[in-house]
Amino acid sequence: MLDPRGFDDAGLVAELGSVADLRAQLAAYEAGLVAEFARRRPAQTDLTGDRPGHGVDGWLPDRAPVGVSEFFADELAMVTRSSRAAAVTLAERSVALVHELPATWGALADGLVDPSRANAIVRALAGQSTAAGGAVDPGVVAEVEAQALGWAVAGDTPRRLAERVAAALIAVDAGAADRRRKKAERLADVTVRSLPDGLAQLVADMPAPVATACRETIDGYARMLKGDGDVRPIGQLRALVLADLVLRPWDVSRPPVTAHVTVLAPLPVLRNRSDPDPGPAAAPTRAVTAPTDADAASVEGVPITGGQLRELLGQLDAVCPGGLQAPAGGVLDINLTDPDTGALRATVTRGELARLARRGCPAHPRASGSPPTDCGCAVLDRPPSVDRYVPTPGQRRFVRARDRTCRHPGCRRPAARTDLDHVVPHGAGGSTDCANLCCLCRRHHRLKTHAPGWRFTMTPDGVLSVTTPSGITRTTRPPGLGLPENLLPVRNGGPPGPDDDPPPF
Repeated sequence: MLDPRGFDDAGLVAELGSVADLRAQLAAYEAGLVAEFARRRPAQTDLTGDRPGHGVDGWLPDRAPVGVSEFFADELAMVTRSSRAAAVTLAERSVALVHELPATWGALADGLVDPSRANAIVRALAGQSTAAGGAVDPGVVAEVEAQALGWAVAGDTPRRLAERVAAALIAVDAGAADRRRKKAERLADVTVRSLPDGLAQLVADMPAPVATACRETIDGYARMLKGDGDVRPIGQLRALVLADLVLRPWDVSRPPVTAHVTVLAPLPVLRNRSDPDPGPAAAPTRAVTAPTDADAASVEGVPITGGQLRELLGQLDAVCPGGLQAPAGGVLDINLTDPDTGALRATVTRGELARLARRGCPAHPRASGSPPTDCGCAVLDRPPSVDRYVPTPGQRRFVRARDRTCRHPGCRRPAARTDLDHVVPHGAGGSTDCANLCCLCRRHHRLKTHAPGWRFTMTPDGVLSVTTPSGITRTTRPPGLGLPENLLPVRNGGPPGPDDDPPPF
């Protein structure tokens, strides 16, 4: 082993990149080994339903790759010295990579994507094609996979990548996505995972809106305790609140708590009032060459189908004969985006938009009784800059709608629980303008302000670049903002290829 004390910062970064490449290559090699192992344990060896001792649906684990024995995961767990749950995940991922997503497998083997991003693609696409028992044409899956690899190489975090791929699948076949959701709900469970130091995780699978509401409710009670002076960490309080709610459901002395859930409802999804479900054997009605995630509905960032969105809005009492309006205790914002770039242009309330529609362009007033004309003037835009430190309510609404989460690379804290930070500090001449404001959670706000050597820059359309003290730069883009045409996939870390320019580039 090389002594790391002999490297400067650039040398350490290069070596860590090489380790990342090797880890990706080993993951691809492991997938090939496991897929071949699974091929030698076919499902034909399992007992059929007419023989004693066969598995009973709904009671025994049924998460096994198509065509693979239900007992393969038990054997793989013994071989790899892991739990059965870990072996099931490894088997599913490996078979899907090798047989369903060869492009992702190849990118992993070449070190172009890391295992976490490859796994995110697998989670979203495994089992979706008709060749693997799903309902989506294999060619469509291949197109979505190619787009996903572009997003992965461009630097999307694994979670964001999984969400974008899921949204792209919804865009090409919402009916199949709803069937997958219902199947996943049937496989939902509550499990316990052991942790060191006498702890364990209680894991519950449930629909995204329900899970978000549960977490927000738990967080609300925990913050009440914190506000009453409890000195224990907020995470510990959340865990104690959950245990109290489950083990003492009869306790009615708790004050009421309302969960606030952010629902993103794009107009094209709401306008499509009928999502036809052609059945599991039907082929998709259209193919795509550039899958997109721009028009997917989401709950706290998790993509949902149009049908699920309308079910949720109905439950929230947001769809009614009087038209779209805010649910009780909630808010309704309408965000207008540029149709070409996806950039956010303006954020208004329903009342503000209605007033603008009635008034029309102030520079070209219409005659009394005549319909409004499209003069081409912009009557809506981002909130103007102000000559003060504190952002205006309109700026807060715009920036939080644009960013949706903390903008530090890899952070997913919702924008509602973040600070609006001046990228160029106000004391150093930075303006209080949407082009100089971004959402940062308190931790990353403190990092930007107090950690030495970090640099933050942002373009007028909200593309944030963060540079570490060791010189590594990561870029995050507002959700929905398209990639520039000149952004090409490049190898992430590791030694340069034969065609790469040598340092200093």
